[in-house]
Amino acid sequence: MAYEVQKTDEEWREQLSRDEYAVLRKAGTERAFTGEYTDTKTVGVYRCRACDAELFKSETKFDSHCGWPSFYAPLAEDRVEYIEDTTMGMKRVEVRCANCGSHMGHVFDDGYGTPTGQRYCINSISMTLEPEE
Repeated sequence: MAYEVQKTDEEWREQLSRDEYAVLRKAGTERAFTGEYTDTKTVGVYRCRACDAELFKSETKFDSHCGWPSFYAPLAEDRVEYIEDTTMGMKRVEVRCANCGSHMGHVFDDGYGTPTGQRYCINSISMTLEPEE
């Protein structure tokens, strides 16, 4: 897929820290319960750390007790893309930023009690939070 933001691997490595690069560009995962946004309740917009695209609103964040920030919906459907992920012996749906193709996390159909029934399990390191003023 052609993304609006396109950079070489070398440019991504220069822009991102080693850990950010491992998650955003190589589909890694931060350890559970270690991310800076896992428990935050700050009102605002979560943006892609790689390209600054707005992806999630804090109003859709909920505590799923899974160890990663969880949302029940993206800001808009065209903000993310979905990729079938069959790595690690599982069948999952990867969530990527539709603007730059960076890995955000995965979406699961186990968001019980949420308006969508979905749980977007997103790595804190893949986002920045812009607090509402």
